[in-house]
Amino acid sequence: MIYGLHAVREALRAGVRPIQRLLVLGTDRQFGEISRLAREQRVPVRVEPRAALDRLVPSGHHQGVVGVVAAKAYAEPDDILASAQVEGQTPLLVLLDGVEDPHNLGAILRTAEASGVQGVFIPERRAVGLTSVVAKASAGAVDYMPVGRVPNLSRLIERLQDAGIWVYALDAEAPKAYTELDFSGPVALVFGGEGTGVRPGVRDACDEAAHIPMLGKVSSLNVSASAAIVLYEALRQRREGAGKKL
Repeated sequence: MIYGLHAVREALRAGVRPIQRLLVLGTDRQFGEISRLAREQRVPVRVEPRAALDRLVPSGHHQGVVGVVAAKAYAEPDDILASAQVEGQTPLLVLLDGVEDPHNLGAILRTAEASGVQGVFIPERRAVGLTSVVAKASAGAVDYMPVGRVPNLSRLIERLQDAGIWVYALDAEAPKAYTELDFSGPVALVFGGEGTGVRPGVRDACDEAAHIPMLGKVSSLNVSASAAIVLYEALRQRREGAGKKL
């Protein structure tokens, strides 16, 4: 299932995940656009009471809209890399080392899609996958951002390096600040999971590591906040290099 106004609307627009049927609270103006999009694609629309939607989405955060969809397929790592390297593109990729909170993954996908990332990689084990909660938290970005799963992040890093992509890890203990890194060329960014950060073996495989300066009493930022900060620094550098303002 996928739920929430933004997530369902973007799924219908993107057409990546076929929606089998749409369940809505009513037919008033609030649900009019989504119902119209569904009918244009010959998706059955059914009006259901709130209790029925609450049973499908126990958290109750469905905003009156639930879509029954086919599971989103993971992208092939080869396809993500090839897409990032087409002529006119400068690779900007994200690797997530053990992110387990679906809200964090969804927020990262949303920021990645907005900042020009061509693909996100997650490990096959000890990490959240593309669940309905992730789709909701991404506000529809999951339909546009390719996500690949790999058995070993360190081997993926070696492969990216062989392809001429610099790999940077974000690590609170690194001596260099993230603003000192050069994001203007082909880059992959590695962010660690909640609590543990980037694992030592993965960090050691990277070309360099950097930290986000912290001036307060809290020792770290949420991984989705860290990703947003660094990805928009990358976007700033790239746009400045192209003679554009952020």
